[in-house]
Amino acid sequence: MSVAIESRVESLAHDAVIDTSGDPSAVGGLRGVVETADGLTSVRYECLLPGYRGWDWAVDIAVFDGVPTVCESALLPGEGALLAPEWVPWSDRVRPGDLEPGMVLPYIADDERLVPGYTVTGDEDIDHMANFEFGLGRERLLAPEAREAVADRWYRGSHGPAATLALASGAQCSTCAFWAPMAGSFGTLFGACTNEWSPADGRVVSVDHGCGAHSQTEAERRLSEWPGIDPFVDSGALDALDLVTEPEPEPESPTETELASELDTVSGSEPHAELEAALVADPEPEIVTEDEAAAE
Repeated sequence: MSVAIESRVESLAHDAVIDTSGDPSAVGGLRGVVETADGLTSVRYECLLPGYRGWDWAVDIAVFDGVPTVCESALLPGEGALLAPEWVPWSDRVRPGDLEPGMVLPYIADDERLVPGYTVTGDEDIDHMANFEFGLGRERLLAPEAREAVADRWYRGSHGPAATLALASGAQCSTCAFWAPMAGSFGTLFGACTNEWSPADGRVVSVDHGCGAHSQTEAERRLSEWPGIDPFVDSGALDALDLVTEPEPEPESPTETELASELDTVSGSEPHAELEAALVADPEPEIVTEDEAAAE
């Protein structure tokens, strides 16, 4: 490519980049000119847009009979550009714990964790084993390798024998009245906790798991650890009682003469005849028998 054509190519590429970006300030200096094997010339300019550090404005130009023509202009990542991770389908991105109400996981036809289900064969031993271990009427069941992986995951989890709660417990779940064993092959190693006071209530626990809510706990009731309060005696609120001194005699009731004298003193005059007669009279009432009453 001659110098004249190369100059025309760079000028045309710069104009194309300005037109693509829409802002001349977003276009930086020339990064390089590369001639590809298919006869195209790729021209790159530095991108100055915020958030596009390491990106380049790229223009592909074809030259026919000495006339350059723009084929494509775009913003492409360069070396050190910050790129989004490779797109992964949602069915492959979902992880345990991501499922929320209303969500439905996609059907996996070739799920390696599952094997075809069992139907009635007529053989009593085979049918009994299939019904006890796997269950009948289901199209697919857990594969043996998947059952082993599940058992290993549960056993090493927070409800297995190595959990902190189990290490601090004095008895295992298999000896607890609230432990309900599972059916099938899992029943030899796991069960469900039914004690509402246990942190494992409603969860799968191993036979050698344990907690402080065991049905046979022997923990004694402990007294209060709060320090006792010393009694406080208010000596100033006590009334002294002399048990040696004899009690004072009760005051005597006033006589009739004293009552009459008090009345004279209060009224300032001599008592009336009726009042005086009442005081002189015998205070005790006269008792009349039935015979005397009948004789009268």
